[in-house]
Amino acid sequence: MEKAFKNEIKSQFPYLSNSKILLAVSGGVDSVVLAHLCKIAKLDFTLAHCNFNLRDEESDADEDFVAALAKKLNVELFIENFDTEQYAKDNSMSIQMAARDLRYEWFEELRLKHQFDFILTAHHANDSLETFFINLIRGTGLEGLSGINADSNYIVRPLLNFSRKEILAYAEENKISWREDSTNASTKYLRNKIRHELVPVLEEINPQFLETFLKTQSHLKENEELIEDYLSLLYPKIIGKTEYGYSLDINYLKKVPNSSAILYQLLKSFGFTEWNDVYHLLDAQPGKMVFSTSHRLIKDRDYLLLTEIDKTEDKVYKIAKNEDFAMLPMGTFSFSEVKEINDKRSNCIYINPEKLEFPLTVRKWQQGDIFYPFGMKGKKKLSDFFKDKKLSLPEKENSWLLCSGEKIVWVINQRADRRFSITSSDQKIIKITFSL
Repeated sequence: MEKAFKNEIKSQFPYLSNSKILLAVSGGVDSVVLAHLCKIAKLDFTLAHCNFNLRDEESDADEDFVAALAKKLNVELFIENFDTEQYAKDNSMSIQMAARDLRYEWFEELRLKHQFDFILTAHHANDSLETFFINLIRGTGLEGLSGINADSNYIVRPLLNFSRKEILAYAEENKISWREDSTNASTKYLRNKIRHELVPVLEEINPQFLETFLKTQSHLKENEELIEDYLSLLYPKIIGKTEYGYSLDINYLKKVPNSSAILYQLLKSFGFTEWNDVYHLLDAQPGKMVFSTSHRLIKDRDYLLLTEIDKTEDKVYKIAKNEDFAMLPMGTFSFSEVKEINDKRSNCIYINPEKLEFPLTVRKWQQGDIFYPFGMKGKKKLSDFFKDKKLSLPEKENSWLLCSGEKIVWVINQRADRRFSITSSDQKIIKITFSL
């Protein structure tokens, strides 16, 4: 296995030979063997061990064992203790998910603080097989059936082409000791149930089942890459960047085959779960929306608009009298006294300062807002004004108003209110300019 591991590093992970590595070690046979193999391969690595305090004396014994291993291998060691049960309770999650989150968050902190290039974990072929069945049972797309990635986001898994049987045999042949987690024998966890009950039946049917699975998984990965290549060609034809997120061309989506599958691939990373509702948006009435925890998808006239959910409350900002500049989150206002109108761009207005009530306020528009549009007769609801301009929902929601008391002075960058416009008899003219 030593020769096979060195060849794996040379062919699949050559960058590890010149990298600073953080190696996750639980004390189990997989991670202990990986540590020994990395030492033999002369990689530059440091060990990291998590004590989740879930098995009382066993957890402490695991920590002591890893400390002894680090001393034996003559490498540095980081150890962190966690109150995993409290974290799981505070975040309403399972113990397994809590441990996973705590582990990877700490690894990432260590990577950044100590400038490690990569984090190594000891996932192997059987782990990938078990993950395949877990995802299959729970329901997944192609990416969930493609197994564990060999490397992703600084995480590298150099044992993925080795089986649990090979790792155990290597440990026994080389008299390498390890710690056995007593919970691994319990079938109350889905992964263990698959490991101890499902996989042995499949191996009884086909003794070469793991090798067959790895070949199948390789084909699935190739198909996944093929889909990604296809999407990379479609992407610029379907998706456009907007000021508030992304737009997806509905007409183009309807023309291409398998539009539902394409929508899934394009949007899967944004947290949507109600996929039938997403697909039905293509033929829904404008204004229909589907939400994920972080984003929303809006049916506009000819596009699906993808925006982040704004979880901040709308605020009102004040501008005091005699300010030349006011820097606010949405942009900067500048005020200057002029003698005449010399700029007709949409980002500036000219008003009579004597008609203003200070402090001025800046806020987002609200349903029921009414103003008197410059160049038009009578008053108009802002909702009707936006409808006439055919603004999308994100554009409406991000429309800001400059107000004097309860009156709208300016729908910023769109239309001024004529009640504040200058006349030939006005002695003073203030130019207000807005810039992002």
